Parts: sequence; C-alpha cells; structure tokens
Amino acid sequence: MKSPRAVRFAFQPLYSLHTGGVVAHEALARPGHGTVPELLTQARRDGRLAEVDLGLAIAAVRQDESSLPLHLNLSARTLAAPQAMYDDLLAELGDAGRRTRDVVLEIGPPFAPLPADRALAGMRMLTELGFRLALDGLGRGDLPLSLLVEAPVDLVKLDRTVLRGLPDDQASAAVVEALLHYTNRTGTRLVATGVETDAQLDAVRGLGIRIAQGNLLAPPTAAGPAPALLTRTQATPRAPGPAQCVGDFLRPATTLPETATCDEVREVLAAADAPSGVVGVDELNRPRWSVDRTRFLVAVTGPYGHALHAKRPAARLADTPHTIEARAGAMEFLELVTDADWGRTGDDVVVVDEVGRCLGVVLVTEVVRGVAEAKVEAAAALNPLTRLPGSDTVARDVARRITIGEPFVAAWLDIDAFKAVNDTAGFAAGDDLIRELGGALTELTGQLRRMRVSHVGGDDFLVVCDVDEIATVAGALLDRHWTADGLPVTVSLATLVCASGSIGSYQEVSRLLAPLKKRAKAVPGSSWVLSRPGSDRVEVLRGIGTRGLQAAAG
Repeated sequence: MKSPRAVRFAFQPLYSLHTGGVVAHEALARPGHGTVPELLTQARRDGRLAEVDLGLAIAAVRQDESSLPLHLNLSARTLAAPQAMYDDLLAELGDAGRRTRDVVLEIGPPFAPLPADRALAGMRMLTELGFRLALDGLGRGDLPLSLLVEAPVDLVKLDRTVLRGLPDDQASAAVVEALLHYTNRTGTRLVATGVETDAQLDAVRGLGIRIAQGNLLAPPTAAGPAPALLTRTQATPRAPGPAQCVGDFLRPATTLPETATCDEVREVLAAADAPSGVVGVDELNRPRWSVDRTRFLVAVTGPYGHALHAKRPAARLADTPHTIEARAGAMEFLELVTDADWGRTGDDVVVVDEVGRCLGVVLVTEVVRGVAEAKVEAAAALNPLTRLPGSDTVARDVARRITIGEPFVAAWLDIDAFKAVNDTAGFAAGDDLIRELGGALTELTGQLRRMRVSHVGGDDFLVVCDVDEIATVAGALLDRHWTADGLPVTVSLATLVCASGSIGSYQEVSRLLAPLKKRAKAVPGSSWVLSRPGSDRVEVLRGIGTRGLQAAAG
C-alpha cells in the first residue's frame, strides 16, 4: 500500500461569492496509482484506516506552502480513533507554524458504520483540540439528519450532485433554500461545491450561498497559489445609492519587490515613520506577499533571528496577502473577513484594481468605524413614525434582483382617502394609523426574510418580495380591519409581478406601478390589483364586488 508520504496534493480554493476573495483552500490527495477511496478501503482492510487517514492529513500540511486556512479531509470512521493518534498531526501543525483554529477538518462519508454517539464524541474531542469542523458530501453520502442537527460544525459542504439541477430544477433550488434556512438558524455556513457552469454560479449566488468551490472558479493546483480574486464578476452587484466602497478607506501601501530580503524589509519597518506592514509585489505591481510589522520584527530580532533570516527572502516570513477590489462595498469587505473567519483584524488588507494590481491598503478597524458611522447616519434617515427606511432600500433590492435575473413582485401600498381621515379623525389618529401599518409591514419582514419595505412618505409604502410571498403580504394587509380613532379605513395594494428579464430598472418599476395604484384606488373597499410588465391586463384580486381571485380586464 502506498505510504501517505508518497502521495502528492493539489489545493483548491474556496471563494467568497460576496467579495471574490479566497477564504481557504482544500488539500486534495493525488495518489500515484488508484484513488483515495481505494487507498482508504485497503487501509481499512489492513486495520490501519485511522493511521493512513491521519497520515494523509499530515502529508498535506507538510506540502502546503500558503498561510490560508487549510481544509483537510477525514473519513467519518476516523472519528473513533483515540486522541493520541492525532499527536503527530498536532506536531506537524506546530512545526509549520499553524494553529489548529486555522484548520478545518472535513468529515466525509460513510457515516453509517460508526454509531452516532461515537461520531459526536469524536467531533467534540476535535473541537476541544481547537480544530474547526465541516460535514462533507451532504446530498451524496449517508449523513443522517440527526447527526447534522447535533454535530458541532462550522460549515456544511453541499455536494455537486445537488447543484447539477440548478438553475432549472425547482426541487434542487428548494433543497438549497431549506439548507440555507438551517445554516442561518444555526450560525453555520453552507458551501456549494463542484460549481462547473456560469448558470450554476449565478443560481447559487442568487439563492444566497456565500462560499463556493469548483473548477469554474479555480481548479485544484499544485503549481503555486490560486488567484486571490475571481477573474469573473462574482461579487454581489452594488446597488445604486451612496453606499461606501473599499476605495473610500484607501491609504498608500509600502511596497518592495517580491525578491526583497528580510534585511530590506527590516530597514523599512525600523524607520521613524514606519508603516504597519509591507507588501511584496511582482514586476506588474501585483501583490505576492505581505508582512505585518509586529510579527515580522519579533521573528527577525529574537535570538539568532538576524543570523537566520537577514539575507534570506522576506517571503519566507510573509503571509499570503488578503486582497479585495477597490470597487467592492465596505460591507462586502467585512463579509470577506467573516467568511474567512480571519482573526488578524489589525493587518493591512491589500486593495487591487480589476486586473489585480496593488492600489493601496486598508485596515479592518477603519472600515468597521466607517460602516458604523454610516449606519448611524442611516438610522437618522429612518422615518420617525414607522422607523422604516426610505425608497432606497427597495430600489437597491429591485436593482439586485434585476441584475441576477431573479423574479420578484414590487408593490405600492397606501391608505384610501387619507386626507379625509386626517380631516375627520385628526392628525394624531392619522399618525397612529400610519404607525400601525408600518408595524404590520415590519412584522411581515420578520416572517418573510427576503421581503424589503420602504416608507416613501405620508401614507405610501413600497414592498418587494418573492413571487410566492405576495399572497401572504396581501392577506396580512387586506384581511385586517383598519381604523383611525374608530373610523373604518381601507387600503389599496398595487402589485407588479416581474419575471426574470421582463423589467429593466427600478425606474421602470416605479413608472408601471403608478397607473396600477390609481386603478387599485378606484376599486371600492380594501383592494388588490395585479399586472405584469408588457401586459395591459389588470387583475382585480380583492375589493368590494370581487370574489376570491376573480379577474377583470383593465
């Protein structure tokens, strides 16, 4: 049987679909003969499964030359191994200068041969050693739901077989949405694997998956690091509005050629106006490594540090640079940090242009402060009656849905004869009614996670939601008996159902909703009318004189 030491490894990156940045990479064993499953099957027959499985993990650590978080694969059967069998892996990580927290152990099938209580005990032991865990092969293997519920994992990897049906298969989309609901509720992250086509990529991004892996993004390679940024446009499209971008926080970078020695870096860092870090760039000004001032100086000024490092390349003490495009949003930048579970928030992050050239650096702390200040300003812009945002919120979500080709419903809601309400019941009663309507909409957004609401002023509200959510929205608003100081009040709801590719902009949505609102207000009682872009037909779904979902031509 081939020794794990003789097995070569390729490394495949995991990308954040929000920022385009690499958040980790996975070590994939490449035996000279046969496959990894065959290697492990023979090891199990020989009674050496855990030994060989952990030997592969050790060999992967030894061959890894990056500082990115590292994913290592383990068979579920190895969870039964005693803690002492992990000593060699822990020692290898220590020799490589890695913390266990920087390593994700991907537990893969088969799960059935190991009793669930032993599997959970093994997982808890690994988390006590500091490892982070992932469940691999969800959708292909025999992972029981009971184990999924109880496992102390940080990530769940969705197998490529589930993604094959996207974007056309509604069952596949429903499975992904259900798993996203699970991960959102449990604080774990869902990873899409085996992304092979642009259509699949658009689908997983549109569904809300944050992390993906596949040959379309970057194939496994043993010849140096994968691209630090996706070359295709992967980041979530920026919607119109005054949102901050990474470039707003840019400051000059201190750079040296990637061939610089430790002595050259030390001289720069020892200057009176020393920078917090140095970026090593190639001849095209693309970042190849970065050093943090504090960590670097500790390494070179310690006992024998100068003798060991002075004339040697600085790259040996450097980190793989965290990079992000200048046009990325500030929130996308913070999502990169979250997706990577990156603890070095004091490090410089290298900002690059669209072809990967270094433009400068930003600090996480500065972006956090800037985003916090922007949120304070946004809070001040909320409507004082309803505490709902203005029209920009719906405008951004409509623009996002149009960009990714996602069907949606846009709706305009207002109170019928609101001036008469104020004139009869008084301004205070009118304010209370608007506040009550805003509260109902806020409650709906808690139930329908993809629904967005704006209070555009007075008694007018805008809503955008999924197509299958609009009936719930309409029922909650129209089945309720609204009053202002005892005076019965009715409301009108105008809805525009926008299929993928049927609408070009938020401005077009606004223009088409205006006559629909007028039509809704012409229907007696609380009313609901519906139409579609490119159609003159208006369906009157609610109102005095209608029954259920009776339709009338407009």
